[in-house]
Amino acid sequence: MKHWISRWLLGVAFLHTVFAFVVMGPIMLSMLDKGLFNSAKSMTEGATTWFFLFGILLALFAIPVYALEKAGVALPKSIGWGLIGMAALGVVLMPDSGFWLVFPPAIAILMRKSGVQANAGSVHGVGAA
Repeated sequence: MKHWISRWLLGVAFLHTVFAFVVMGPIMLSMLDKGLFNSAKSMTEGATTWFFLFGILLALFAIPVYALEKAGVALPKSIGWGLIGMAALGVVLMPDSGFWLVFPPAIAILMRKSGVQANAGSVHGVGAA
């Protein structure tokens, strides 16, 4: 499947955000009732905030990954290693979590041939007008 890594990451981001709404919805509503500003005062509210925001951040990360995949540019190995490191730490800290879902795209990035096309310091085909 073409561009599966970015789609996988976007899917995980979507599941993460839906889970945040379903499981942590009452906490989020309580924060909303407080007026949002400075509403994350407890550890539970802070964890809810970070959990929700991480889903959004992962979705935003999937966008440039998709652009690179679409342009036919090999994803940098550093992305794969970064994802492996994050997933490994996440699994050690929380084995019963979705961090396991990060391993497939990370491993795929590391196993692909690295043939990044560059043109005058910029990635070829990405962001070109």
